[in-house]
Amino acid sequence: MIDMHGATSLGSGSGAHPDPAVSATAVVDAQGIVTGWSAGAERLLGYPYQEVVGRPANRLLGSDTDVGKAFPAAADGRTRTALLRHSDGRRVELQLRAYPSYDREGNAQQLVVATLPEKAHPDLATTEEAFAQCHLPMIVFDRELRALRASAGAERELGLSEDRMCGLRITDILPPHICAAVEDGMRHAFEAGRPAQFHVRGRARPGARERIWSFTVSPLKTPGGQVRHVELTALDVSDQYLARERLALLNDVSTQVGSTLDVMCTAQEMAEVAVGRLADFVTVDLLDCLFRGVEPTASATGTVALRRAGQQSVLAGVPEAVIKLGDVDYYPESAPPVRCLATGRPSLHRTLDEPIHAWAAADPERSGVVRAFGIHSLMVIPLRARGTTLGVAVLVRHRRQEPFEEDDLLLAEEIGARAAVAVDNARRYTLERTTALGLQRSLLPRRPAAQQAVEVAHRYLPARTRAGLGGDWFDVIPLSGARVALVVGDVVGHGLRASATMGRLRTAVRTLADVDLPTDELLVHLDDLVIHLAAEEDTTSEPRLEISTELVATCLYVVYDPVSRRCTAATAGHPPPVVVTPDGAADFVDIPPGPPLGMGGLPFETVEWELPPDSLLALYTDGLVAGTQHDLSKGLALLRQCLEQPAHSLGAVCDSLIQTLLPAQPQDDVALLVARNRAFDIGQVATWDLPSDPAAVADARADVLARLADWRLGDVAFTAELVVSELVTNAIRYGQPPIRLRLIRDTVLICEVSDSNSTAPHLRRARTFDEGGRGLLLVAQFAERWGTRHHARGKTIWAEIELPDGRV
Repeated sequence: MIDMHGATSLGSGSGAHPDPAVSATAVVDAQGIVTGWSAGAERLLGYPYQEVVGRPANRLLGSDTDVGKAFPAAADGRTRTALLRHSDGRRVELQLRAYPSYDREGNAQQLVVATLPEKAHPDLATTEEAFAQCHLPMIVFDRELRALRASAGAERELGLSEDRMCGLRITDILPPHICAAVEDGMRHAFEAGRPAQFHVRGRARPGARERIWSFTVSPLKTPGGQVRHVELTALDVSDQYLARERLALLNDVSTQVGSTLDVMCTAQEMAEVAVGRLADFVTVDLLDCLFRGVEPTASATGTVALRRAGQQSVLAGVPEAVIKLGDVDYYPESAPPVRCLATGRPSLHRTLDEPIHAWAAADPERSGVVRAFGIHSLMVIPLRARGTTLGVAVLVRHRRQEPFEEDDLLLAEEIGARAAVAVDNARRYTLERTTALGLQRSLLPRRPAAQQAVEVAHRYLPARTRAGLGGDWFDVIPLSGARVALVVGDVVGHGLRASATMGRLRTAVRTLADVDLPTDELLVHLDDLVIHLAAEEDTTSEPRLEISTELVATCLYVVYDPVSRRCTAATAGHPPPVVVTPDGAADFVDIPPGPPLGMGGLPFETVEWELPPDSLLALYTDGLVAGTQHDLSKGLALLRQCLEQPAHSLGAVCDSLIQTLLPAQPQDDVALLVARNRAFDIGQVATWDLPSDPAAVADARADVLARLADWRLGDVAFTAELVVSELVTNAIRYGQPPIRLRLIRDTVLICEVSDSNSTAPHLRRARTFDEGGRGLLLVAQFAERWGTRHHARGKTIWAEIELPDGRV
């Protein structure tokens, strides 16, 4: 053998020439210096040519063994096993054979050939038996994707012998829906030379059960690294795959069902989660009594009314359904859903079962659906939560050929149990919310009180959040002298506590308004009430059902007098009202901001202004202008812009404000009160200044009778004469000048007598021989209402006389 360093010949005992393709060669001179190093040696030990040639061969040894012993003179060419050191430090066991030779100058040297120890040749018979008897489906394909070998497992699963499969393409062996994925995997293995793994759902042959197969495509390479064949191995992973699929389905039920606290939405979510993954068509029916606020009870006899709360299908438009969402259907006593409701146990059926035949006979419409869509299997699942059966779910298969099995029934039962809890939560929340909303609406005015001072429209929108209802309220309170009070308030917080507090505050405002307190004094008394309510809550020993918060409320109180056309207002931490003049200009009323109710010790200020006739006055709570879509400043600007837009009615104004300022699901309660003021005509009011002289009583009676004649109110002349006589007499006897008499023709006839004495009269019953004390008693008997109103200049005693037929 001629090496690159000039070795001209091999010794006579050299034997066969070494094969450079499978071995590593080196040349070592008589002094143990490496003088030649092949590329194979570099691949085997990692040392490049420059690091080895010219250096002692001892550094290649894995020990301190002498090079002469490691590379002995082997005239007979025998092989010796030695440990050589790799460049990365590890030791490599090699078989060495030395061939004596001479260099160009005739000096002795050795050509050392290193090879890896030969591995024992496998037992070909054993290998053949292992392949032929392998229980896993395994097929070897050539580059044309034709079968060369097939294991016993492949013969069993495919129903074909190895001889039948040899020479066939994969498209001739596997069903068409599996072939595309498998062929792509084999081509990738040939091209990339790397194994691939993928999952396929299908049947190995017609009539077999659908299973999940894990296919592995492995390239089979020659010693040179060229891909010669590919090996296809299939593993049935149906149980593992289905277990993970069921676990994922249950997880989705827990996360996706019950996302809202709406019964219908929750039932529909259950149907949508189960369709396509477990069933082809799902219906969810709930007892009809649930939607009427009645505790559910399922009857075991007779037909049962169920309301369709959810339905979904793999087919567009849910064509299998016989009723629409929200409709009520009546199930016969023999139907499996009725039995499921009565027993609380699930059931699994084929369409050929006797219970299904009986159901079909009693319900021809459903029987037609079963035939039309080829329904072959169904499950009936009770929806039970907290020991109560709420309804039933029916799961159907008609597109998937495999019928439901017992494992599917267990899975469906678990889905039904989790969905039932979500449905029950939604039902209870809806019932509680309906109860709270009913309570709150009962505490709010159902319709504004009749009065002629203003035309009003109002809106109340409860919050659409799980926090519950709030404490917003509004009111329209008729006052004496044809005046009217407009009130809007807000109790901070949500829930029954806020609603109940709102009701107490509204009642208190009405009571204080009846006393005719000035606006600022009314808020002072209301502030004291809130402080007392908070103190009562702090001392109660009952456990609280809600998160404890400070009891704080806001209130805006506005009084409008249609005779003087003046407004008086005071606020307790509430947003100011908006006034829209007849020319369409809108502006906020500059009211000194008072502290919220419940702070205590701080004063409230009053502002008074004249309101032109046909002006618009808008009162609102902060939920209208402060929300998730915009901040308070932007909300106030939008409110002002919207009020400046013309509208054909006050109701249209309210609707426009709500559509412009509120989202579809408001996060806070909203109370809105819009009023258009009216001004009394001069002909509706008559006023007389009276001297402090008892003789003036007769003149007052005469003036009143004359005015009533002009107003064509002669039917109430006697009553009015009596009331005026008593009120004027009391003012002259006990009051102080100036004394003024005023008549107002409203829905009632209002008689008012004012004087500068602030002492209020009181009603008492005269004894038998008393000469006085009967005046106010007569007024109270003949008048519909009467009372005293204090003001800065004294007091006013007023009485209202009902007009015949309620005419104005």
